[in-house]
Amino acid sequence: MVRLLAQQLLQLLVPRGELRRAAADRDALTPEEAFDALYAHAAPGLVHQAYLLTGRRGLSRESVEHAFLLAWQRWPEVAVDRDPVGWVRAAAYEYALSPWHRLRRAHRHPDGPPAEPDRRALLGALLELPPPHRRTVLLYDGLGLDLPETAAETEASTPAAANRLLHARTVIGTHVPELAHPDDLHRRLGRLVADAPAATLAEPAAVRTQGERRGRMWTRAAFGVTAALIAMTAFTVATAPTEYIPVNAPGQTVEGVPVRGGSPQLTPGDKQLQELLRKQPHHGPERLVPDTH
Repeated sequence: MVRLLAQQLLQLLVPRGELRRAAADRDALTPEEAFDALYAHAAPGLVHQAYLLTGRRGLSRESVEHAFLLAWQRWPEVAVDRDPVGWVRAAAYEYALSPWHRLRRAHRHPDGPPAEPDRRALLGALLELPPPHRRTVLLYDGLGLDLPETAAETEASTPAAANRLLHARTVIGTHVPELAHPDDLHRRLGRLVADAPAATLAEPAAVRTQGERRGRMWTRAAFGVTAALIAMTAFTVATAPTEYIPVNAPGQTVEGVPVRGGSPQLTPGDKQLQELLRKQPHHGPERLVPDTH
């Protein structure tokens, strides 16, 4: 499973003259060794790229460590990916550009700008762009990806990625006039990406341990939720009635008039009148006779 990744890492990390000699040892590379090699090769540069996207050094380190946590949890998928660095880069960019970080006090505002005027001007122009445009111009002009690859990594169509790139170049050219030409921007941004300063990162073994611990935690949480749902379902089945029992609603007073479900009950006077009518049946109207008394 790790042979493909080992081959790619050897091509990236080992000089061409030593590649043939190292190829004999790549099959013995364990998953841990392959992950550590990928981490040592890609993590420092990705931290710098995330900083160019966000202007926040703490968030950039957090984004890269989070991306490698995901990579170790999904190592069977990453190990056979044709571009493992691109897989981790996409995860780091997604985390770094998440809008939820605005709610966190530590990452609400960018860090102080660089001391060099050229770096400060270019970083300021990048941060003026919307996140999708910022990511597009960094991938295309900074890392040298072609337009279809840039569109695929940003999950956009090729025309949409081209429009974002043109808009980003226009905005950067407005803020930094000497970078108005695409070739000048490509050279300056590529040099800025390549000149990545050293970053303090966690050890790869610590990242792997944290990823395994988080994976076990989510597994236990999933088992707990499943067990709770099963228990609730069993309790409902055990306590639910087996037949429908109609409930007679009690009478309610509506505007002072009691609601009755059937015929009204007879009062004592009503009963006397009813008995009188039964004893003396009446077949028509009575004749009016003057009273002489």
